[in-house]
Amino acid sequence: MKAVLTGGGRATRLRPITHTWNKHLIPLANKPMIFHAIEKVVDAGITDIAINTNPGETELQKVIGDGSRWGAKIHFFEQQGGPLGIANVPKQAQAWIGDSPFLFYLSDNVVLGNIRNLVEQFKNGGHDALMTIAKVPDPRRFGVPEFVDGKIVRYEEKPAVPKSDYAVTGLYLFNNEFFKAYDTITPSARGEYEISEIYNWYLRNAKNVGHTEITGWWKDTGKPEDLLEGNQLILDEMTPGEATREGQIDPTAILQGKVHIGKGSKIGPGVLVRGPVSIGENVTVEASYIGPYTAIGNGSVIRNTELEHCIIFDNVTVDCHARIVDSLIGKDACVTSKQSTHPHGYKFIIGDNARVEI
Repeated sequence: MKAVLTGGGRATRLRPITHTWNKHLIPLANKPMIFHAIEKVVDAGITDIAINTNPGETELQKVIGDGSRWGAKIHFFEQQGGPLGIANVPKQAQAWIGDSPFLFYLSDNVVLGNIRNLVEQFKNGGHDALMTIAKVPDPRRFGVPEFVDGKIVRYEEKPAVPKSDYAVTGLYLFNNEFFKAYDTITPSARGEYEISEIYNWYLRNAKNVGHTEITGWWKDTGKPEDLLEGNQLILDEMTPGEATREGQIDPTAILQGKVHIGKGSKIGPGVLVRGPVSIGENVTVEASYIGPYTAIGNGSVIRNTELEHCIIFDNVTVDCHARIVDSLIGKDACVTSKQSTHPHGYKFIIGDNARVEI
């Protein structure tokens, strides 16, 4: 079996972060989002992986590499023809996939736990296709399955009136009849080749279509608040073995709960860190409180500040004598106190799509 992972798209709902970052490289618990997906795929026994990229993309390939760090082989392919829908991604990898069954994984989805059982269910159940579903409060944002007598009979994309309270998540498994199905469908009203129509082809042609419910946490990280929740979910899963404490920690600093501190970091006198928290490498924290569900990227400096439920990217400086919560602070950003310069007052350099609360 092979795996196709998404690495493209524009992620307009996450601007301004995604003006300069590929969404799939946004850190969750101090690790690029797509790394979590790759680790789960390899853990499930799949080591042949292809990742689609936007045309001209180079950073994704540089960060991920050839896959050897995971014992895998990773192939990259550019998405051609613009955004043609989710189903078009495997189609563009058809030559690479060949006759193999494959797992299609939307890498911006956070799934807790392993996916080994999912892959085994597909293999051992003799399935032609398998979808994963999760119960959600508002299915209208997602693809929604329709059930009759406990079996899925149809799959509808973003319906105005959902036939169930389940969403189809970003993990799909197919045999190589996927491409036969693809050649029969046409773009939807949105101008996209919908993955729902692939499944409907399998259902119409009496193929063995299975489904399994994700009963743990699943999160589609489409909005900033989703990223924060995804970060929270992953930090909650931190094991004692991952909560290593390296660097220099002042004897008067207090660390509570699961806290990871990377090499070269310095935790100063009187600092309080209340986990789960992940602090990267070469980070300086002085006269501050770091609260639960915070991840601080490499090279950052935090002084005279309280942080809680935040994602801080690399090389950020925060020194503001204030409490910051529920925030994303991008790479190389600086947040300082209005009292530190004259004249006093709030000073901003705010780009497109920014959100500020005062």
